[in-house]
Amino acid sequence: MNQITKLLGISFPIIQGGMGNISNAPLAAAVSNAGGLGMIGAGTMTPKEVEKIIVETKELTEKPFGVNIAISVNPHVKELVGLVIKHGIKVISLSAGNPAPMIPILKENGVKILCVVATVLHAQKAEAAGADMVVAEGYEAAGINSSLETTTFALIPQVVQGVSIPVIAAGGIGDGHGLAAALMLGASGVQMGTRFIATKEAPFHENYKQKMLECNDHGTVVIGRTVGKIRRLLPSLYIEKVLQKEKEGMSVQEYADMTTEHYHVNGAIHGNMKDGFVNGGQIAGLVSDVPTVEELLTNMMKEAKNRIAVVSGMFH
Repeated sequence: MNQITKLLGISFPIIQGGMGNISNAPLAAAVSNAGGLGMIGAGTMTPKEVEKIIVETKELTEKPFGVNIAISVNPHVKELVGLVIKHGIKVISLSAGNPAPMIPILKENGVKILCVVATVLHAQKAEAAGADMVVAEGYEAAGINSSLETTTFALIPQVVQGVSIPVIAAGGIGDGHGLAAALMLGASGVQMGTRFIATKEAPFHENYKQKMLECNDHGTVVIGRTVGKIRRLLPSLYIEKVLQKEKEGMSVQEYADMTTEHYHVNGAIHGNMKDGFVNGGQIAGLVSDVPTVEELLTNMMKEAKNRIAVVSGMFH
C-alpha cells in the first residue's frame, strides 16, 4: 500500500483521467472494480447529465470513484461540487482553473481533493490551498494541454521536489513500464486517459478504438498553438480542416467554435471523423490491443513489479 492507494481506498495506484463529455459509467465502474480509481469527467455537461452518470456508476460499483470538474470550462461548478457531496463521492479532481474557493466545503465533507497541474508553482498553490494530492500532467497527454510544453519526464521530479503532498504522474503512460518509471521519478501513482479508450468496457465508437490501434509513435496531432489553446488529438479529416484554418490565420473565437464538445462527441461517440475529432496522447503509439480493464490493470501491476525487480537487480 502506498500513499495514493491508502488515501483513495483503492488497490492499485492507477487513476482514470476524467474524459470530459464522453465520460461514462461503464468505464469508470470497470476501472474502480478492477482496483483503480474510475473518474467521471463533467466537461461541459449540466448537473442533471452528470448526476445521471453518477447514479449509474453507483449501480455498477461499490468501490470508490471520482468526479473531475474543469473549473473554467463548466459554468455549474458549485452545483457539481454539491452533487459530489450529495452522493457521498469521496474523491474530486479539479482542473483548468483556481480550485481554492471549492476546497473548504469539500474538506468539511471529507472529500479527497486532487488538483491537476502543469507547473511546480501551480502544484505549490494547490498544496497551500489544501489539496490532498496533485496530478502533474506532461505535454504528452491527450486533449487540452499546457502551452508550456513541459514533458512528463522533466515535470514529475520537479513537482515531487516542490511539494510535500503525493504526486500522480500523467501524460505518456500506458503500461507497467510507464508506471514503474513514474514511481522511480518520485510519483506515488499514475493517471491514464488514452490507454483506457482501447478497452472492452469503454463504450466509445469502434472508429475511435481503431484509430488508436493504428497510431504510431508520431501519430498524434497538436492544434491550437497559434491561439495559445493547445490540444493533442488523433488525426482526422475534420482536424485537417482545423489545421488548414490555423495556417490561414484564425481568431481565438473561431478556434473555440471549431473545437466545441459537439465535435468531440461526434468523433468519440458517433465515430464521425469527417465532422468530429478524438483526443489521443502520444502513448497511443504503444496501444496494440483492446483488453478488458481488469486485464490491463493486472498486467500493468505485474509488468511494473517485474521491471522494478530487474532494475533493482542491476545494482547488486
